[in-house]
Amino acid sequence: MTSTDLTDLAHRDAVAESSAAADAAADPPEQSPYRLRWFALAVVLGAELMDLLDGTITGIAGPKIESALGGTYSQLQWMSAAYTLAFAMLLVTGARLGDMFGRRTMFLVGTASFAATSLLCGVAGSPETLIAFRALQGIAAAMMIPQGLGILRDLFPPKEMAAAFGIFGPVMGLGAVAGPIIGGFLVDADLFGLGWRAIFFVNLPVGLVAFAAGLLILPKGDGATGQRRTVTLDLVGMVLLSAAMVLVILPLVQGREAGWPAWTFVSMAASLPVFGLFAWWEARRRRAERSTLVELSLFRNKAFTSALGVGLLFFSTMIAFMMVVTVYLQFGLGWSASDAAIALIPWSLGTTVGAGLSGALLAPKFGRKVLHLALVVQILGLLAIWFTVDRHPSGVSGWGLAPAMALTGLGVGLFMAPFFDIAIAGVTHEETGSASGTLNAVQQLAGATGIAVLGTLFFGYADDRMARGPVAAFSHGIENSLLIMAGVLAVTWAAAFLMPKRAREDAEAGH
Repeated sequence: MTSTDLTDLAHRDAVAESSAAADAAADPPEQSPYRLRWFALAVVLGAELMDLLDGTITGIAGPKIESALGGTYSQLQWMSAAYTLAFAMLLVTGARLGDMFGRRTMFLVGTASFAATSLLCGVAGSPETLIAFRALQGIAAAMMIPQGLGILRDLFPPKEMAAAFGIFGPVMGLGAVAGPIIGGFLVDADLFGLGWRAIFFVNLPVGLVAFAAGLLILPKGDGATGQRRTVTLDLVGMVLLSAAMVLVILPLVQGREAGWPAWTFVSMAASLPVFGLFAWWEARRRRAERSTLVELSLFRNKAFTSALGVGLLFFSTMIAFMMVVTVYLQFGLGWSASDAAIALIPWSLGTTVGAGLSGALLAPKFGRKVLHLALVVQILGLLAIWFTVDRHPSGVSGWGLAPAMALTGLGVGLFMAPFFDIAIAGVTHEETGSASGTLNAVQQLAGATGIAVLGTLFFGYADDRMARGPVAAFSHGIENSLLIMAGVLAVTWAAAFLMPKRAREDAEAGH
């Protein structure tokens, strides 16, 4: 799950910039800005970093956790998928809770809950309990993360918005690169005999500081932390959407080890009418002028709806890629967690460089063309990794993988700025929060789906060659998986033509 949070950082940064533009366009009346707003920015960044570090640290430690607690390959997948699935299911609901009870209140509740569930993860004694606690951790993140950008939009005047959000990228980019390294060394150092458990306990001091600082710094009451709007919680919609997601992900993760019994196919088929029922229920609430879980007007926006499809394909591939590489290096080649973490640095750096180039130079000028360039670069990177693994049947080296990993990361980074800019630019100011939450939820759902589908294929391919030893087995698994991923990205490249050529074209044309 290393890449989940790297994409979260790009998502939040791009969505924030679009939201800032919308705020500026709305030209609200001048008011005296909150005097502690820059300290509040530090508080929000601390919470975001806690979520970011948790994802990147946990991803690199997955194989070590599995070997320590035992369990199956599907349980290894669930250790990541449970978090992302719970996050996706309740992310939009978390944003609505902020509207109902105040963003400051929900931010503090989410931060405290995230620290508490991190403690539970750290003391888990079996794969089943760890998976359950990871799901609880995802729920806590869904309460915490949506509040941050809303708080900052309320605290900063439009003229300072770009500067405030401009700090997100560098700070969180550093956290994204440092996370795998910290995680790898924490696992291998075995501090105080804690082993892999230290990766969860590291959230405790960060969470406690963020909670205490938020309690002291974030302003109380309505206004600066989000006025309490006339919003009701759509519990039926939340249950329907959650059920539809589970009906898809559960059989995909469990199906291979269960031998694909009939219930797996029935479950996946049943998700379609449940999604349809969710759409009907949301339309019914909208006609009754009641609050909906998702703003249905978003789906009349061509840029936004096309972005949902492109994002589902892209993020499912990319997030699964990081899990597959991590498992290959540690299970297949027998590398330590710290060695595997170091091997991921070129990917992280490539992503950071690509995002910087795209956001500052390429995306504003070339728009959708950068999306297509990014996907071609990433496909070439995946094929380069395939070639490197294929040429070294006895095992690759970190230096040997570095150029291909950097190229793949460069493609990922190039993709981010134009994708989120085009997706968000055409929505109205009132829809920005819902659009951000929906895109983030789809991103998390894509991660869970990618881990389920591509992870299942990867372990299936590895099982086919297990008699030849772990190196041959997992090399076979990653080679076939890389080719499938390249094929999915080729479909994504074609689907990207459905998106507008430029973000501003859609924004100017409206809905």
